[in-house]
Amino acid sequence: MDHRTPTAVPVVLVILGAWLAVYELNVLVGFTAQDGVGFGRAAHLIISFAAAGLCVAGALRRRDGTRVAWLVVALGIVAWNAGDTYWTTVLIDQAEIPVPSTADVGYLAFPVLAFGAIALLVRPAVNATSRLMLVDGVAAGLAIGALAATIVVGDLLAAEGVAINLTYAISDLVLLGLVVGAVAIRGWRVDRMWALMGVAILAFWIADTSYLLAIADGSYAFPGALDVGWSGCFLMLAAASWCRSTPVEPVARLGLRVTLLPLTFAALALGVLAHAGLGDGSWLQVVLAVGSLLAVGVRVAVTLRTHVELLDGSRREALTDPLTGLGNRRKLMLDLRDAVDADASRALVLYDLDGFKHYNDSFGHPAGDALLELLGQRLDAQAGPSAQAYRMGGDEFCVLAELGSRTVADVAAKCADALSDSGRGFMIGASFGAVEIPREAREAEEALRTADQRMYAQKHSGRSSAGRQISDVLVTALVERNGELGVHVRDVARMAQRVAGELGLDDEQCELVARAAALHDVGKVAIPDAILQKPGSLDETEWAFVRRHTIVGERIIRAAPTMHGVADVVRSSHERWDGDGYPDALAGEDIPLGARIVAVCDAYDAMRTTRAYSAALGEEETLRELRACSGSQFDPAVVEVFCLLRSSVPPDAVPA
Repeated sequence: MDHRTPTAVPVVLVILGAWLAVYELNVLVGFTAQDGVGFGRAAHLIISFAAAGLCVAGALRRRDGTRVAWLVVALGIVAWNAGDTYWTTVLIDQAEIPVPSTADVGYLAFPVLAFGAIALLVRPAVNATSRLMLVDGVAAGLAIGALAATIVVGDLLAAEGVAINLTYAISDLVLLGLVVGAVAIRGWRVDRMWALMGVAILAFWIADTSYLLAIADGSYAFPGALDVGWSGCFLMLAAASWCRSTPVEPVARLGLRVTLLPLTFAALALGVLAHAGLGDGSWLQVVLAVGSLLAVGVRVAVTLRTHVELLDGSRREALTDPLTGLGNRRKLMLDLRDAVDADASRALVLYDLDGFKHYNDSFGHPAGDALLELLGQRLDAQAGPSAQAYRMGGDEFCVLAELGSRTVADVAAKCADALSDSGRGFMIGASFGAVEIPREAREAEEALRTADQRMYAQKHSGRSSAGRQISDVLVTALVERNGELGVHVRDVARMAQRVAGELGLDDEQCELVARAAALHDVGKVAIPDAILQKPGSLDETEWAFVRRHTIVGERIIRAAPTMHGVADVVRSSHERWDGDGYPDALAGEDIPLGARIVAVCDAYDAMRTTRAYSAALGEEETLRELRACSGSQFDPAVVEVFCLLRSSVPPDAVPA
């Protein structure tokens, strides 16, 4: 019952239950005569009819779609009570009671109507649950029926009135099995309503079984010690009609309970068959037990099929881009490794969309996703049956195609057209890098690295601007001054641009970070060679010269109006996350993000390069050192992205 149940309902149920308990106590102990309203034949009828009235009232107040089911239950109780009234008032005192009688019609109406009510109550669960739970319900119901048949059916076959007695026994078995099956279908989730129903039906079965066995051996005398089970059943059903049923949710995973219970019922069915094999069984219990085992077998088959489907689905998801349905990077690497070992020539073409960032910013991410999906479909169609298209992530695509009579350039150009689109306010194109396999690359990582390098070379070759030209001039000046320094800044620039992209910066911001990385040491042109190339430690005066190079670099770069953003990053490129850097002692996010990126890439390249005063570190040792300084010298987020790039990209894909 819930908080909306009227107070009178539980009070009435308690009163009726107490009356029934005292009635039963009088049957067992005999402290007063068993006649009159309080303890006579009419007592259990009054209690049972009152339970039917409560059940009707409970049904009428329900708003969860189960009203009809509970009205059917109430009708079944009334029918049983009508049959019992006829038996109590007309048949009980007769010397020979006819079998079957009119009372049997009412008695048998209850289980039949209860069948329909349980079906109505469990229907929402059938719609919501899985196939496994449905099969579990059948297996559990049949196993319980087989057990109950073992207890009662054998003795009934040897008694008079076999037909009517078997009818009662079988209807009780079906009713008991239905309740257990309904609970199984609900995923073995038992709320208060179903718990009361289960106990009620069990009480009804015990009362019916004891009566049938007593009738079979001629020992029944009214009132029987277990007759209280009938009225008790009806009171519990009345209470259940006022309880709220918990909605059934699909079983998300096969827990221990859902897995072991079917095995328990299978073992129960095997036990029944073993009992029957010893010569004490009946055909009914054998049929029910075999049916339960067959249902468990179906359950195992369904489970295996479900697991195979889940495994196939997981494998497809692991190799498929969820947005476009194309293969993902993992799928590409698998296919690429097969391609380099094959004899046929193939083209690997890596694409990066141009103008997509502007489209995404202008029209929103949902429109951007829709465009990526459309372009992916076009690419797949253009690639043809002898090729496979992939989405690497973001706005990067890839094609692996058999060449046959085609050239690499033909494949690359035609697929680039599929990745092009334009409309009012936008134009999408694609830069690409291509490699022929196995002629130009004998390993998968080498092929991908080469295509990546060529794609970025093409992407940046068309981006000549005043700022880019100024950057190129200044970098050339560095190279002329110190060749090793020139190599260092070019490598740092390349790494910084990749990290900036991974951190979500747009193309323009990535370009600014790359320029700042290339020019972060331009101020060193003002530092004497004796200091730059000194093999030992620097003194305080020399360190003061070194610390000025970021300010000098900012001043040089800021002379060009289009380079002010780059100048700001260069000035802060040697600040520290903890505030102990120079020249302004900035800390945390007060340091420009571009400067934080350059600091990590600069430190990595410095540790990987042999200097006059230190030997180069290995890759793993360098990454460990970066992580050790994360949160003190470096921005933890930048370090994490950088280390992930170094871990996931093949060696030399980002210059070391």
